[in-house]
Amino acid sequence: MSTLYLVATPIGNLKDITLRALETLKEVDLVLAEDTRRTRQLLSHYNISKPIESFHEHSEESKIPTVLEKLNAGVEIALVSDAGTPTISDPGFKLVRECLKNNIKVEPIPGPSAILTSLIASGLPTDSFLFLGYLPKKRGKQDAMLDFLELVWSKRAVTVIFFESPYRIKKTLTDFARRFPQRELVVGRELTKVHEEFIRGKVMEVASKEFPTKGEFTILLH
Repeated sequence: MSTLYLVATPIGNLKDITLRALETLKEVDLVLAEDTRRTRQLLSHYNISKPIESFHEHSEESKIPTVLEKLNAGVEIALVSDAGTPTISDPGFKLVRECLKNNIKVEPIPGPSAILTSLIASGLPTDSFLFLGYLPKKRGKQDAMLDFLELVWSKRAVTVIFFESPYRIKKTLTDFARRFPQRELVVGRELTKVHEEFIRGKVMEVASKEFPTKGEFTILLH
């Protein structure tokens, strides 16, 4: 029986990869990738040649039995997301759970994370934080999430972190301004890349700004 390795990869800057991650990617027999094109570029950059198979949110459940079969047959497998740490708002959780149910070893290979990268540079309190993935798209679920935030903040002053797409960033910030206009807000964009930037201020101030419709966004509220 083999091991499923959860390998963190760069979130932007290709230099942000650990020696252990590179060693693992060189030694495994197969790489499962959320985005095969991006993973192939990463492996090519480090002169690593390995079979790569697609493993994304739409194929995860159907592919789990085959992956388990390969692991039980002795195939060493690495799971990577398109950027950052696998399973965090990305495919992999269900596979990890099934591996553990079947007594297959799961080994994390830690590294880059947009959550922590944005948090430590935000200037917001870091001693207690809550990551909530992406804000729900449907109005009812979104309002429920914002109600939940108000409840959390009534109990404890935590920093809350969200991911958001470039196509929804303006609307999401406008929705936040409607509910939490005076809270502190930090938006991190293109973390670790050439055009990395942090926009800081009160929610209503930041929400009034214009944002490009490309790039990866991380939102922090306190």
